Amino acid sequence: MREPRSAVFEVDAASAERLSLLADNQEPLARLVAELARRAPAEGRHASPWPGLTFFRAEAPTERFPVVYEPSVCVVAQGSKQAFLGDEAYRYDSLRYLVLSVPLPVSAQIVEASPERPFLSLALRLDSAVLSELLLEMGSGPAPAGLRPAISVSTVEPGLLGAVQRLLSALDQPQDLRVLAPLAEREILYRLLSGEQGDLLRAVAHHDSRGQRIAAALRFLWSHFDQPLDIATIARSANLSPSAFHHTFKAVTSVSPLQYLKQIRLHQARLLMLHEGLSAAEAAFRVGYGSPSQFSREFRRLFGAPPARQVQTLRAGAQDESSLV
Repeated sequence: MREPRSAVFEVDAASAERLSLLADNQEPLARLVAELARRAPAEGRHASPWPGLTFFRAEAPTERFPVVYEPSVCVVAQGSKQAFLGDEAYRYDSLRYLVLSVPLPVSAQIVEASPERPFLSLALRLDSAVLSELLLEMGSGPAPAGLRPAISVSTVEPGLLGAVQRLLSALDQPQDLRVLAPLAEREILYRLLSGEQGDLLRAVAHHDSRGQRIAAALRFLWSHFDQPLDIATIARSANLSPSAFHHTFKAVTSVSPLQYLKQIRLHQARLLMLHEGLSAAEAAFRVGYGSPSQFSREFRRLFGAPPARQVQTLRAGAQDESSLV
């Protein structure tokens, strides 16, 4: 009988913790819902006056769709969403925020949303320069031991919600935007570094750590994805041997370097077709494919539709093609 009682206790404890968090965050979340509803009045993604800060609204659940998430933090005011990387699912909602320390190709799905209670979220791109400054001020210490995927969810704390609200409050007045918004952004990043996911960010910001070397390799991939690349060339950008690089890269991104490169190319080709009107063959060559037929096969495998049909779907507004959470 002990096991059933233990299981019930764990469920009750989790429920009690959730109720406690809801109570603590109820007023800040209500303000955040009103703020995001104002800044995202229609479905889709909405820019803000602050670089790297966007708002998102959806009024219905979605199927899973492939996207590339930038290094960012996503805070949800209402509804819930999931990101899938490898075999893991990361669900985030009004009690759990999402953090990514490097750009990651994932699939995503809005789980809870309706016209009456739309999914409302904000995403803030992580500024690596500000993170590095804060680490110096905080005393970064040694690089975190071990490697882990560069994505995680954590419990939302009132301090983080307060910092987010201060950033939003600074957006409407030009002087507040110049003076107060940078302070609020620094506080948000400080809260992240001080919280449960501090090691996740330290792993890629700490000088000469393995995570930082993978971050350097990812920057190399994004700036050279249209060129012929092999493992040895990419590994040199991280100053690692090919075997060590392959292992470390997969531990951080959950895919191999060449799989990551392929997904970058396919996502970039989709954007070229969508925004520049390129044909599938033109986009394929632009991103580094030598064979249009191979490109079409791999595009369909990733996005679930041929290139022309996928672009038509995106133009109809049935799916979000943005690269932010």
